[in-house]
Amino acid sequence: MAFIRPATVTDAPGIAVVHVESWRAAYRGLLPQVVLDGLSVDRRATSWRDSIGAGDGHTLVAVDEPSGRVCGFVNVGPSRDPDAANSDTTSSIGELRAIYLLPDAWGTGTGRRLHDAALELLRPDFAEATLWVLDTNVRARAFYERMGWYDDGVTKNDDRGGVVLSEIRYRRALP
Repeated sequence: MAFIRPATVTDAPGIAVVHVESWRAAYRGLLPQVVLDGLSVDRRATSWRDSIGAGDGHTLVAVDEPSGRVCGFVNVGPSRDPDAANSDTTSSIGELRAIYLLPDAWGTGTGRRLHDAALELLRPDFAEATLWVLDTNVRARAFYERMGWYDDGVTKNDDRGGVVLSEIRYRRALP
């Protein structure tokens, strides 16, 4: 069983391991292997250390008991999409920016618990939330749809070092 708590800068290396290992497992066959092989735990750790230290959104970690290892994380904050709001401001829209788990934590309920905790962080400040998902990531899309998210019809191509990721935006109300 994992417990969920706010992330600290000292969690950055564990978050980085989750980030890299989950990408390598979830995106195998969906992204070029050279991209997955090029992922760096050290670079991700630096990025997460900087992000958490700067207060870039809210990051929660799922920590496995009794080992104490980070087995998942989620990051949320205001939407970064200028067109995400139905009104004339994006301040009413939050964003689930990232949610990842170690592959051995898939199917344990930890992802659902992280997701629900993330929505609780967003609810006080936002009426709706969005997220971006790789269009070919059937597993993630099914998870989000079970959680009440829907494809809002917006797509984008995200260039990641010469590899273009086709992404779909999902949206949901935060009642």
